[in-house]
Amino acid sequence: QVQLVESGGGLVQPGVSLRLSCAASGSFFSINTMGWDRQAPGKERELVARITVGGVRDYADSVKGRFSISRDNAKNTVYLQMNSLKPEDTAVYYCNADITTRGLRKYDKWGQGTQVTVSS
Repeated sequence: QVQLVESGGGLVQPGVSLRLSCAASGSFFSINTMGWDRQAPGKERELVARITVGGVRDYADSVKGRFSISRDNAKNTVYLQMNSLKPEDTAVYYCNADITTRGLRKYDKWGQGTQVTVSS
């Protein structure tokens, strides 16, 4: 079974930066695309950023130019560097990973979520 452990959330003022981390552990054949979604109160969950195992990145329009996703394949870890944070970035941020099991079955795994609150 695979576990995703997120860290790095918190309460910050507008304009500052935060870095989220998500480490995958457990038994698997490979981890393919990894990424982050978020869900603000009263809103639907939305994609924030994705990164393939080869490093191809995709971002939501609302975070382009401010957020940067990266990964360390050796550590099975994905990062989300969030700069120039805005109050509208306040949400629970969920890590996700596309897992291939040792039996070559694919499934999506989600983390528990980490709260990011941007407020003055």
